[in-house]
Amino acid sequence: MSKLQFNNSNNAFFLSLKSEVDHYFNSQGKKRTGDSRLFTKAAILLSSAIILYAVLITNILPGWAAWALSGLLGFVLASIGFCVMHDANHGSFSTSQKLNDLMGLISSNGLGANAYFWKQKHNIIHHTYTNVDGIDDDIAKSPIIRQCPTQKWVPAHRVQHLYLPLVYSMTSMFWIFIMDFTKYFSRRIYRTAAWKMSLTEHLIFWLTKVYYVSVFIAIPIIVLGWKPWLIGYLTMNAVMGLTLSFVFQLAHVLENTEFEHVPLDTSKHIETAWAEHQLRTTSNFAMKNKFVSWFSGGLNYQIEHHLFPRVSHVHYPAISEIVQRKCAEFHLPYNQYETATEALGSHFRFMRQLGAKP
Repeated sequence: MSKLQFNNSNNAFFLSLKSEVDHYFNSQGKKRTGDSRLFTKAAILLSSAIILYAVLITNILPGWAAWALSGLLGFVLASIGFCVMHDANHGSFSTSQKLNDLMGLISSNGLGANAYFWKQKHNIIHHTYTNVDGIDDDIAKSPIIRQCPTQKWVPAHRVQHLYLPLVYSMTSMFWIFIMDFTKYFSRRIYRTAAWKMSLTEHLIFWLTKVYYVSVFIAIPIIVLGWKPWLIGYLTMNAVMGLTLSFVFQLAHVLENTEFEHVPLDTSKHIETAWAEHQLRTTSNFAMKNKFVSWFSGGLNYQIEHHLFPRVSHVHYPAISEIVQRKCAEFHLPYNQYETATEALGSHFRFMRQLGAKP
């Protein structure tokens, strides 16, 4: 389809905001990338995942304890995705691009996914065309679930708010075994042509899948037996999938966010500036909850992340004050929910509304 254009002729808001954010970093003498807080967090999460895996593979725990630790491993892996993979693939983990690439490979491909596809799908498509039906792959799950008003309705959507947890619990397995291969063989990310892969990227893709099957499937089955492995594997992925899905869904698919639709047979442009589009299609939640902020990698500050995707999440709380002040000055929305529970309720209510027959 033709490239979608934003009307940036009136970009005063973002220019003013960027100037103040630049001033903040320059006056504080801070780099926009991660610091000791992020490096410490990465060390804690990565080592925790290795220790949990090692304990589980040794088969020294009673069944109930192994089951609980499998769920905990899934939660830690999701947090690695939020805190390490996300920053690294955005180039905001470190000032060193080589370290960003390395951490991106460790935290993306180490979980069985593919950093190469993620960077185009998330960094380019999602961050540019947020909540644009027909382009944004993040809301392209129809007909399984209907995530915006312009998507086709089917009768099953009447109860989609009831089966959402089941769909979300399979997210990580669907990502690793279906979505990555669909992108690889179709050479497309939803309706956008994928980047041409080099020989190195082809090798990385296949080696990643071989590694994942070996570490998370073959070795555990050989050591533990297939029944204990299956229980632990499904538990790990269910917790991981639910955690990943809810954090990302609470950013864009809510009652207070907006959506755009672009017919595929026409060349369109959006009448708002890109920065204003990000404000209207994105929402924050639980900004005062330090536990949520730590484990979600600051993704409860999605507005700040979408406006400044190459700034590390450790800086979001500080710059959120600037963003809120500028939104008020320019009379623009700053969508947020006080708690994660409120945001979760909004998501389920909205999905129930979308499930009603148009």
